[in-house]
Amino acid sequence: MRIEIDDKSGFCFGVVRAIGEAEKALAESGTVCSLGDIVHNRIEVQRLERLGLRSVTRDEMPSAAGSCLLIRAHGEPPTTYARARGLGIRIIDATCPVVARLQARVKQAHAEMRSAGGQVVILGKRGHAEVVGLTGQVAEPTIVVESEEDLAQIDFARPLYFLSQTTQSIALFERLGAEMRRRAADPAAVRIDDTICRQVSGREQHLAEFAARFDVVLFVCGRKSSNGKVLFEVCRRANPRTYNIEEAAELRAEWFEGATSVGICGATSTPKWLMQEVAESIGNKE
Repeated sequence: MRIEIDDKSGFCFGVVRAIGEAEKALAESGTVCSLGDIVHNRIEVQRLERLGLRSVTRDEMPSAAGSCLLIRAHGEPPTTYARARGLGIRIIDATCPVVARLQARVKQAHAEMRSAGGQVVILGKRGHAEVVGLTGQVAEPTIVVESEEDLAQIDFARPLYFLSQTTQSIALFERLGAEMRRRAADPAAVRIDDTICRQVSGREQHLAEFAARFDVVLFVCGRKSSNGKVLFEVCRRANPRTYNIEEAAELRAEWFEGATSVGICGATSTPKWLMQEVAESIGNKE
Protein backbone atom coordinates (compact mmCIF):
# COMPACT_ATOMS: atom_id res chain seq x y z
CA MET A 1 0.00 0.00 0.00
CA ARG A 2 1.27 3.47 -0.88
CA ILE A 3 1.27 5.76 2.18
CA GLU A 4 2.00 9.47 1.91
CA ILE A 5 2.13 12.17 4.59
CA ASP A 6 1.11 15.66 3.45
CA ASP A 7 4.23 17.84 3.62
CA LYS A 8 2.17 21.01 4.25
CA SER A 9 0.25 19.65 7.25
CA GLY A 10 1.41 20.15 10.81
CA PHE A 11 2.03 22.98 13.21
CA CYS A 12 1.56 26.54 11.99
CA PHE A 13 4.17 29.17 12.84
CA GLY A 14 2.31 30.36 15.96
CA VAL A 15 2.13 26.88 17.48
CA VAL A 16 5.77 26.11 16.61
CA ARG A 17 6.77 29.34 18.38
CA ALA A 18 4.66 28.61 21.48
CA ILE A 19 5.98 25.06 21.86
CA GLY A 20 9.54 26.30 21.33
CA GLU A 21 9.06 28.87 24.10
CA ALA A 22 7.66 26.15 26.40
CA GLU A 23 10.50 23.73 25.72
CA LYS A 24 13.10 26.47 26.29
CA ALA A 25 11.53 27.47 29.62
CA LEU A 26 11.19 23.82 30.69
CA ALA A 27 14.86 23.20 29.97
CA GLU A 28 15.74 26.16 32.19
CA SER A 29 13.36 25.66 35.12
CA GLY A 30 11.93 22.15 34.85
CA THR A 31 8.34 23.29 35.48
CA VAL A 32 6.15 25.70 33.52
CA CYS A 33 2.42 26.38 33.75
CA SER A 34 0.39 26.88 30.57
CA LEU A 35 -2.88 28.78 30.77
CA GLY A 36 -5.01 26.11 29.11
CA ASP A 37 -3.70 23.40 26.79
CA ILE A 38 -0.76 24.83 24.86
CA VAL A 39 -2.15 23.25 21.70
CA HIS A 40 -5.46 21.53 20.94
CA ASN A 41 -3.84 18.13 20.61
CA ARG A 42 -4.05 15.74 23.55
CA ILE A 43 -1.09 13.62 22.46
CA GLU A 44 1.29 16.58 22.09
CA VAL A 45 0.11 18.02 25.41
CA GLN A 46 0.91 14.70 27.09
CA ARG A 47 4.43 14.76 25.59
CA LEU A 48 5.05 18.23 27.02
CA GLU A 49 3.56 17.25 30.38
CA ARG A 50 6.21 14.54 30.63
CA LEU A 51 8.79 17.32 30.26
CA GLY A 52 7.19 19.25 33.14
CA LEU A 53 4.53 21.43 31.53
CA ARG A 54 1.40 21.84 33.66
CA SER A 55 -1.88 23.18 32.28
CA VAL A 56 -3.88 25.44 34.58
CA THR A 57 -7.26 27.13 34.26
CA ARG A 58 -7.91 30.78 35.09
CA ASP A 59 -9.33 29.69 38.46
CA GLU A 60 -6.09 27.81 39.16
CA MET A 61 -3.81 30.75 38.35
CA PRO A 62 -2.99 31.42 42.06
CA SER A 63 -1.25 28.03 42.13
CA ALA A 64 1.28 29.45 39.64
CA ALA A 65 2.23 32.34 41.97
CA GLY A 66 5.98 32.79 42.11
CA SER A 67 6.54 30.77 38.93
CA CYS A 68 6.09 31.39 35.21
CA LEU A 69 2.91 31.17 33.17
CA LEU A 70 2.89 30.65 29.42
CA ILE A 71 0.29 32.48 27.36
CA ARG A 72 -0.31 30.17 24.41
CA ALA A 73 -0.59 31.18 20.73
CA HIS A 74 -4.35 31.87 21.05
CA GLY A 75 -3.66 34.97 23.17
CA GLU A 76 -5.44 36.36 26.23
CA PRO A 77 -7.39 39.49 27.22
CA PRO A 78 -5.58 42.30 29.12
CA THR A 79 -7.30 41.24 32.37
CA THR A 80 -5.28 38.01 32.39
CA TYR A 81 -1.97 39.88 32.29
CA ALA A 82 -3.12 42.24 35.05
CA ARG A 83 -4.17 39.34 37.25
CA ALA A 84 -0.87 37.53 36.69
CA ARG A 85 1.08 40.64 37.70
CA GLY A 86 -1.02 40.91 40.84
CA LEU A 87 -0.19 37.30 41.73
CA GLY A 88 3.54 37.77 41.16
CA ILE A 89 3.55 35.45 38.16
CA ARG A 90 6.16 35.86 35.42
CA ILE A 91 4.54 35.79 31.98
CA ILE A 92 5.97 34.02 28.94
CA ASP A 93 3.93 35.58 26.15
CA ALA A 94 3.70 33.18 23.20
CA THR A 95 0.72 34.90 21.58
CA CYS A 96 0.90 34.31 17.83
CA PRO A 97 1.91 37.58 16.09
CA VAL A 98 -1.06 37.18 13.71
CA VAL A 99 -3.43 36.95 16.69
CA ALA A 100 -1.73 39.90 18.40
CA ARG A 101 -2.31 42.05 15.30
CA LEU A 102 -5.95 40.96 15.23
CA GLN A 103 -6.36 41.92 18.90
CA ALA A 104 -5.15 45.43 18.01
CA ARG A 105 -7.60 45.56 15.10
CA VAL A 106 -10.49 44.58 17.38
CA LYS A 107 -9.67 47.55 19.63
CA GLN A 108 -9.45 49.80 16.56
CA ALA A 109 -12.78 48.47 15.24
CA HIS A 110 -14.49 49.23 18.54
CA ALA A 111 -13.07 52.76 18.54
CA GLU A 112 -14.46 53.36 15.04
CA MET A 113 -17.86 51.85 15.81
CA ARG A 114 -18.07 53.71 19.13
CA SER A 115 -17.94 57.04 17.36
CA ALA A 116 -20.33 55.87 14.61
CA GLY A 117 -22.88 54.23 16.91
CA GLY A 118 -22.10 50.89 15.35
CA GLN A 119 -21.28 47.33 16.45
CA VAL A 120 -18.36 44.93 16.09
CA VAL A 121 -19.02 41.39 14.85
CA ILE A 122 -16.53 38.50 14.87
CA LEU A 123 -16.87 35.20 13.05
CA GLY A 124 -15.62 32.65 15.55
CA LYS A 125 -16.34 29.74 17.82
CA ARG A 126 -17.89 30.88 21.10
CA GLY A 127 -15.74 29.94 24.07
CA HIS A 128 -12.66 29.29 21.93
CA ALA A 129 -9.51 30.64 23.58
CA GLU A 130 -8.69 33.00 20.71
CA VAL A 131 -12.23 34.39 20.64
CA VAL A 132 -12.20 34.90 24.43
CA GLY A 133 -8.99 36.87 24.03
CA LEU A 134 -10.42 38.94 21.16
CA THR A 135 -13.73 39.82 22.81
CA GLY A 136 -11.89 40.63 26.05
CA GLN A 137 -9.79 43.38 24.46
CA VAL A 138 -12.45 46.00 25.25
CA ALA A 139 -15.22 46.43 27.81
CA GLU A 140 -17.95 46.84 25.19
CA PRO A 141 -19.74 43.70 23.99
CA THR A 142 -18.62 42.08 20.74
CA ILE A 143 -21.13 40.03 18.76
CA VAL A 144 -19.81 36.52 17.97
CA VAL A 145 -21.39 34.65 15.07
CA GLU A 146 -20.81 31.05 14.01
CA SER A 147 -23.40 30.71 11.24
CA GLU A 148 -26.04 32.62 9.28
CA GLU A 149 -28.61 31.91 12.01
CA ASP A 150 -26.53 34.03 14.41
CA LEU A 151 -26.97 37.14 12.25
CA ALA A 152 -30.29 37.69 14.05
CA GLN A 153 -28.21 39.23 16.88
CA ILE A 154 -27.17 42.14 14.64
CA ASP A 155 -29.02 45.47 14.32
CA PHE A 156 -28.77 46.06 10.57
CA ALA A 157 -30.01 49.62 10.93
CA ARG A 158 -26.63 50.50 12.50
CA PRO A 159 -23.10 50.43 11.02
CA LEU A 160 -21.05 47.30 11.66
CA TYR A 161 -17.46 46.15 11.47
CA PHE A 162 -16.99 42.45 10.61
CA LEU A 163 -13.78 40.53 11.46
CA SER A 164 -12.87 36.86 11.89
CA GLN A 165 -11.07 34.49 14.20
CA THR A 166 -7.80 33.67 12.42
CA THR A 167 -8.60 29.99 11.74
CA GLN A 168 -12.10 30.32 10.28
CA SER A 169 -13.21 29.31 6.78
CA ILE A 170 -12.71 31.99 4.11
CA ALA A 171 -15.79 30.77 2.24
CA LEU A 172 -17.98 31.12 5.35
CA PHE A 173 -16.56 34.57 6.13
CA GLU A 174 -17.24 35.79 2.60
CA ARG A 175 -20.74 34.31 2.58
CA LEU A 176 -21.69 35.93 5.89
CA GLY A 177 -20.14 39.24 4.86
CA ALA A 178 -22.19 39.29 1.66
CA GLU A 179 -25.34 38.45 3.61
CA MET A 180 -24.66 41.28 6.09
CA ARG A 181 -24.38 43.78 3.23
CA ARG A 182 -27.58 42.39 1.70
CA ARG A 183 -29.51 42.88 4.97
CA ALA A 184 -27.99 46.21 5.96
CA ALA A 185 -30.04 49.40 5.72
CA ASP A 186 -26.88 50.99 4.29
CA PRO A 187 -24.53 48.40 2.72
CA ALA A 188 -21.76 51.01 2.62
CA ALA A 189 -21.87 51.12 6.46
CA VAL A 190 -20.76 47.46 6.65
CA ARG A 191 -16.98 47.25 6.90
CA ILE A 192 -15.56 43.79 6.18
CA ASP A 193 -12.03 43.15 7.44
CA ASP A 194 -10.68 39.72 6.44
CA THR A 195 -8.40 38.74 9.35
CA ILE A 196 -8.10 35.02 8.55
CA CYS A 197 -4.53 33.70 8.69
CA ARG A 198 -3.44 32.80 5.16
CA GLN A 199 -0.93 30.22 6.42
CA VAL A 200 -3.96 28.37 7.76
CA SER A 201 -6.58 29.22 5.13
CA GLY A 202 -4.22 28.43 2.26
CA ARG A 203 -4.34 24.81 3.35
CA GLU A 204 -7.98 24.39 2.36
CA GLN A 205 -7.43 24.22 -1.42
CA HIS A 206 -4.24 22.24 -0.97
CA LEU A 207 -5.92 19.65 1.28
CA ALA A 208 -8.89 19.30 -1.08
CA GLU A 209 -6.45 18.42 -3.87
CA PHE A 210 -4.39 16.18 -1.60
CA ALA A 211 -7.39 14.20 -0.33
CA ALA A 212 -8.70 13.56 -3.85
CA ARG A 213 -5.49 11.72 -4.79
CA PHE A 214 -5.95 8.74 -2.44
CA ASP A 215 -8.31 5.82 -1.89
CA VAL A 216 -8.38 6.55 1.86
CA VAL A 217 -7.46 9.68 3.81
CA LEU A 218 -6.63 9.86 7.51
CA PHE A 219 -7.01 13.30 9.03
CA VAL A 220 -5.10 13.44 12.32
CA CYS A 221 -6.06 16.11 14.87
CA GLY A 222 -7.11 16.69 18.46
CA ARG A 223 -10.82 16.62 19.27
CA LYS A 224 -10.68 20.21 20.58
CA SER A 225 -9.14 21.68 17.42
CA SER A 226 -11.41 24.27 15.79
CA ASN A 227 -9.10 24.44 12.78
CA GLY A 228 -9.11 20.64 12.63
CA LYS A 229 -12.91 20.50 12.32
CA VAL A 230 -12.82 22.91 9.37
CA LEU A 231 -9.98 21.15 7.54
CA PHE A 232 -11.40 17.67 8.16
CA GLU A 233 -14.61 18.73 6.41
CA VAL A 234 -12.57 20.07 3.49
CA CYS A 235 -10.95 16.64 3.12
CA ARG A 236 -14.20 14.74 3.59
CA ARG A 237 -15.93 16.74 0.86
CA ALA A 238 -13.06 15.94 -1.51
CA ASN A 239 -12.93 12.26 -0.46
CA PRO A 240 -15.82 10.55 1.38
CA ARG A 241 -13.39 7.88 2.64
CA THR A 242 -11.74 10.39 4.98
CA TYR A 243 -11.51 9.41 8.66
CA ASN A 244 -10.74 11.70 11.60
CA ILE A 245 -8.45 10.18 14.24
CA GLU A 246 -6.50 11.52 17.19
CA GLU A 247 -3.87 8.77 17.30
CA ALA A 248 -2.81 5.50 15.66
CA ALA A 249 -4.69 3.37 18.22
CA GLU A 250 -7.99 4.45 16.61
CA LEU A 251 -7.21 2.88 13.21
CA ARG A 252 -9.71 0.28 11.98
CA ALA A 253 -8.83 -2.41 9.45
CA GLU A 254 -12.13 -2.13 7.54
CA TRP A 255 -11.30 1.44 6.49
CA PHE A 256 -8.57 0.11 4.19
CA GLU A 257 -10.47 -2.68 2.44
CA GLY A 258 -9.69 -2.57 -1.29
CA ALA A 259 -7.46 0.49 -0.87
CA THR A 260 -4.05 0.76 -2.52
CA SER A 261 -3.20 4.31 -1.38
CA VAL A 262 -3.54 6.23 1.88
CA GLY A 263 -2.99 9.94 2.44
CA ILE A 264 -2.24 11.25 5.94
CA CYS A 265 -2.74 14.90 6.81
CA GLY A 266 -3.64 17.06 9.80
CA ALA A 267 -4.48 20.40 11.37
CA THR A 268 -2.27 23.31 12.36
CA SER A 269 -2.23 21.76 15.85
CA THR A 270 -1.06 18.32 14.68
CA PRO A 271 2.63 17.47 15.17
CA LYS A 272 4.53 15.85 12.31
CA TRP A 273 5.76 13.07 14.60
CA LEU A 274 2.17 12.00 15.30
CA MET A 275 1.32 11.71 11.60
CA GLN A 276 4.50 9.67 11.17
CA GLU A 277 3.39 7.31 13.95
CA VAL A 278 0.08 6.78 12.14
CA ALA A 279 1.91 6.00 8.89
CA GLU A 280 4.20 3.50 10.62
CA SER A 281 1.22 1.84 12.30
CA ILE A 282 -0.51 1.30 8.95
CA GLY A 283 2.73 -0.13 7.54
CA ASN A 284 3.01 -2.56 10.44
CA LYS A 285 -0.55 -3.79 9.90
CA GLU A 286 0.00 -4.64 6.23
